[in-house]
Amino acid sequence: MSSSEAVLDHVNTHSRPSDLRITDMRVAEITGAPFRTAILKIYTNQGLVGLGEVRDGASATYALMLKSRLLGENPCNIDRLFRRIKQFGGHGRQGGGVSAIEIALWDLAGKAYGVPIYQMLGGKFRDKVRCYCDTDADRPSGTAMGLRLKERMDMGFTFLKMDLGLMQIADVPGAVVAPAGSLEGYRIHPQPGLSKTMEERRAKNAVYDVHNVRHPFSGLHFTDKGIDLLEQYIHEVREVIGYEVPLAIDHVGHISLQNGIRLARRIEKYVPAWLEDVIPWQYTDQYRQLQEATTVPICTGEDIYLKEGFEPLLRSGGLSVIHPDILTSGGILETKKIGDMAQDHGVAMAIHMAESPIAAMAAAHIAVATENFMALEFHTVEVPWWDDIVTGLPKPLLDRGFITVPDKPGLGIDDTVDEVLRAHLQDGVTDIWQPTDHWDNEYSWDRTWS
Repeated sequence: MSSSEAVLDHVNTHSRPSDLRITDMRVAEITGAPFRTAILKIYTNQGLVGLGEVRDGASATYALMLKSRLLGENPCNIDRLFRRIKQFGGHGRQGGGVSAIEIALWDLAGKAYGVPIYQMLGGKFRDKVRCYCDTDADRPSGTAMGLRLKERMDMGFTFLKMDLGLMQIADVPGAVVAPAGSLEGYRIHPQPGLSKTMEERRAKNAVYDVHNVRHPFSGLHFTDKGIDLLEQYIHEVREVIGYEVPLAIDHVGHISLQNGIRLARRIEKYVPAWLEDVIPWQYTDQYRQLQEATTVPICTGEDIYLKEGFEPLLRSGGLSVIHPDILTSGGILETKKIGDMAQDHGVAMAIHMAESPIAAMAAAHIAVATENFMALEFHTVEVPWWDDIVTGLPKPLLDRGFITVPDKPGLGIDDTVDEVLRAHLQDGVTDIWQPTDHWDNEYSWDRTWS
């Protein structure tokens, strides 16, 4: 082999970045990894394929409706395309489509130029990404929960999170003050799927409405007995796991600012890493009051879209930790900007993540490239096929509580494993990567000003 041939062996000869064009967009809608999600592929004229992911619980439509605004464009122009489509995203799951596309564009740009995403963000602050293990409160006592968390520690996790709040004491007489019948709606979560009758549809809508009543208007309050039970629960957990490992707290429930303050003060002695989503993130002044009333670090952010959504909270002093989900916040570059803005306010960044290895790798690239990063959520310890969704990554991807980001181009993923995806389709979905031609000519005059 000549020297020139040896050089060509290391050149991506089928990629001419300036001539790269988007030709198609398709999805695979799956469930159980750990929740419902839609994996996205953006195809190009040079055979390169970019991977993205629509956030858990969101609709693939949020991404597909934007297809006509991207066809024929060079995916390497990430910021320009993001600015074109970001008006179609929103808070919560409504940010899922824009964020999925943005991630897939970064994957394509990295593959086209042969560099990992973290390098395009400015390089590394760390080689490994610390993950915290999120563990649902499905144990009847703090001791039982502590033993489960101790198992996580034995797996190598050095950061933990658990639930502590309303639904753990809702069935205990005298623990919660609630308007008659109001707690029943919180025991049922809105579910996807076809409604066979009008009555079924109305019942689903009623559950949906209950879960959309914001905390100050729910009328729910912890009694002293309820607060005692919650304190006893975390006390028992700490008795098992000790105080050497950080323990974050989530899922307090639809309770008021005042109840959040009462709970926060009670558990200060157990040194929570943070107390998360006590009230809706929109109530900036209430977050300031909450943080000023307790020494527990206060955290929110998984439902906030774009850096503009985080700015009022950061300026208010109401947070010690921000917690964006990159599949809502706007994707890779926007989350990096959010982290840097938080650092300017002396606030750390953890990252919410309950998705497939695609979103996990996107988050990991941000984590290694952002100085004030603290920990990345991992919610799939009990999903044995999670690592099998993609090829090209180390197995297991998460090793002893850490993810190592490879130096491969883009996200570092080679491809999806279609057999695994087909084994976990959402109800009503017949196959993966089906044609989406009906979105090719979607049109509206999108300008929001005259």
